[in-house]
Amino acid sequence: MDSPDTAVRIHPAVDNGIAPEAPDFAGGTLTCLCATDPVQVEIKGQVAHNHICGCTKCWKPAGTLFSQVAVVSRDNLRVVANGDKLQPVDTTAAIVRHACRECGVHMYGRIENTAHPFFGLDFVHAERSSQSGWAAPTFAAFVSSIIESGARPENMGAVRARLNEIGLPPYDCLSPPLMDAISTHVAKAKGIL
Repeated sequence: MDSPDTAVRIHPAVDNGIAPEAPDFAGGTLTCLCATDPVQVEIKGQVAHNHICGCTKCWKPAGTLFSQVAVVSRDNLRVVANGDKLQPVDTTAAIVRHACRECGVHMYGRIENTAHPFFGLDFVHAERSSQSGWAAPTFAAFVSSIIESGARPENMGAVRARLNEIGLPPYDCLSPPLMDAISTHVAKAKGIL
């Protein structure tokens, strides 16, 4: 996918600078890539934990190494147009991603397992919105996983350097606060806390 002698492109939403979050942002509408009858998903309010993700499960714009993904309360997400075009990508995955069957864009990912630490949150790609003011990404997750998507291993140093340069600390898991939240949930479920 990339080579050591080319500029490192992370994602179109961060390659030329990261747009700031708007105070009191009210939300917006996410739209798939279809030119006619696009799927539209309305998000009420701001997203949280926006980040760049290198996993092989998330939808990525063509030619990019990473996706951009955030979470929103499932109560604040509503499919408002052409929901009949949505289909689950993998019903056995922890996050069941719902994609447009025509263009392939993941419109939201939902966790159905009530015991999962992130149950109640839906995963969305805020860059599929024409509204500006969404929470800015603050870290990069699952960075090593881009190798599984075709990135060259010898270029990983340049990728991590670029992520640090643009202010997105790279992790090969989630950010420390999110990993703490998962471990806290597990400890409470086991009666340790």
